[in-house]
Amino acid sequence: VQLVESGGGLVQAGGSLRLSCAASGSIFSFSIMGWYRQPPGKQREFVATITSDGSTNYADSVKGRFTISRDNAKNTVYLQMNSLKPEDTAAYYCNSIVGGYNDWGPGTQVTVTS
Repeated sequence: VQLVESGGGLVQAGGSLRLSCAASGSIFSFSIMGWYRQPPGKQREFVATITSDGSTNYADSVKGRFTISRDNAKNTVYLQMNSLKPEDTAAYYCNSIVGGYNDWGPGTQVTVTS
């Protein structure tokens, strides 16, 4: 599965961004899709996942502010990010797990200024 993220950018604290991740292939609807992020100088960390049946899971640090969703007809997963904080600054990566494969996108940068 090839993944391409988009939607990153520079935003002020309190603002919003929506990230998109477009996936190739015909088995997207069976995949577990996720968003992870890597802040500057830190390890990559979990943000959110959504299963094939739409069940979601979030890191405590983003609960109530971020929403993950998917559109199986468009082979796309989204991450709506509201009430952004400077500590949300990171490279955001899309992840796909399906059929024994675990794939990553190249990432998109999100920078939140105070």
